Amino acid sequence: MALRYNPVDAEASVSQATLPVVCVVAVDQEFLKVLTAELSPWFKVLVRDGYSDLARWARKTHVAAVLLDIDTEGKDPFGGLAVLNELRRLNSNYTLISLSRARARSVEKQALDAGADAHFRNPVDVAELRTTLAETLRRREEESERERMRQQSMESSRFQDFIGASEPMRLVYDAIQQVADSKINVLVRGESGTGKELAARAIVALSPRAKKPYIRLNCAALPENLIESELFGNERGAYTGATESRPGHIELSDGGTLFLDEITTLTVGLQTKLLRVLEDHHVQRLGGRTHHKIDFRLICATNESLEELVRTGRFREDLFYRINVVPIHLPPLRERRGDIHLLCDYFLEMHCRANGLPVKRITAEALSVFEEHTWPGNVRELENLIQRLVVTVRGEEIGVSDLPPRVLAQSLAAQEAMLLPAEGADFDEEVRNLEIALLSTALSRVQGSKTAAARLLKIDSQRIKYLCRKYSL
Repeated sequence: MALRYNPVDAEASVSQATLPVVCVVAVDQEFLKVLTAELSPWFKVLVRDGYSDLARWARKTHVAAVLLDIDTEGKDPFGGLAVLNELRRLNSNYTLISLSRARARSVEKQALDAGADAHFRNPVDVAELRTTLAETLRRREEESERERMRQQSMESSRFQDFIGASEPMRLVYDAIQQVADSKINVLVRGESGTGKELAARAIVALSPRAKKPYIRLNCAALPENLIESELFGNERGAYTGATESRPGHIELSDGGTLFLDEITTLTVGLQTKLLRVLEDHHVQRLGGRTHHKIDFRLICATNESLEELVRTGRFREDLFYRINVVPIHLPPLRERRGDIHLLCDYFLEMHCRANGLPVKRITAEALSVFEEHTWPGNVRELENLIQRLVVTVRGEEIGVSDLPPRVLAQSLAAQEAMLLPAEGADFDEEVRNLEIALLSTALSRVQGSKTAAARLLKIDSQRIKYLCRKYSL
């Protein structure tokens, strides 16, 4: 269906080129004339008299808002509802206002559920419609600007796979960049869940070995009888079940990088063999007689105190000095609380999109709770909680009441939010509920004896009798 411009648009001035484009879809010519006159000084108005191909056309024409008469002349009296749905699906930033001659409130609800920002019933107050349109467009523009600033902030706080702009993380980024170009061994230290493997991957990505093999082995994930063959490889017949020769992780990393996570779990015997490889740059497979020359860079990680393990004899001192050439310490999340809101935004967007959901937001009160929590599991714990909340919270907003008790228990902000909600509270009602709870608990604890309950609450017996009569206890 051809696009029809109104008379004002046909002689569009230069200044109108900068005005927001509003598309009006309706068939009532008298209404269109009045509405166009009302909107034209503030908007560039385009008129269509049908829904045909509207979604594609609106997208190509850079329309900011659509005013849609959802009534039709066919079997379906409200065919525009499906169009609203499609427009909202195509662009969450559209300002959509629906119009209808139907008086039933159920039609308004259907329109809002389909994606309309506002709904008007005939007869339409065009001045009110213009005000609503301008206000909604302003709000959308502010939301878009906030989202742009958020994305800009996120990009500025991103380093490889890390998210964070705090000073402790800036020091980590600097250390990674300093060691990336070298061949020296690196020891990444930090508590569980702080991102030690992310640091290893960042070092590799920025190094000359970025396109060479990157081999990762979690030393704690394999039993002692398998870890040796995984590290050094084996020849056929080296042990029961060794039906073929195969290289180990050290040999596979030749020319590239070997990342050994939880290196402290290696036995002293395996530590000795690893030290020999680092000194000689040769590796010998289990059951083999030849040595394979190798060139690899070693990055190790641990969440334990290597100094203490060396002191107690559980970790070789010479190996410690060999791997601890450049240590990089990853701070726990409790030492970089300023990054929590960035991490929340990142994980919310990632997991909402992964689950096909609109991106949820966390209230300021809930974010305050997060910032007070100690996060013993660090960033991994935060991500797991966000992933859980994305799936379990039905609305678009995650509040204090949605958080698990273990997080709330440590938070003064949560206690304040529960004691006094943002919308306020009825003081007398809250005092009444507290008195009833204290009285009921005291009476229950002393098997209903008012005298004993009075002693427990440190009030006289006459007062407790009065309160029990007052609350029918």
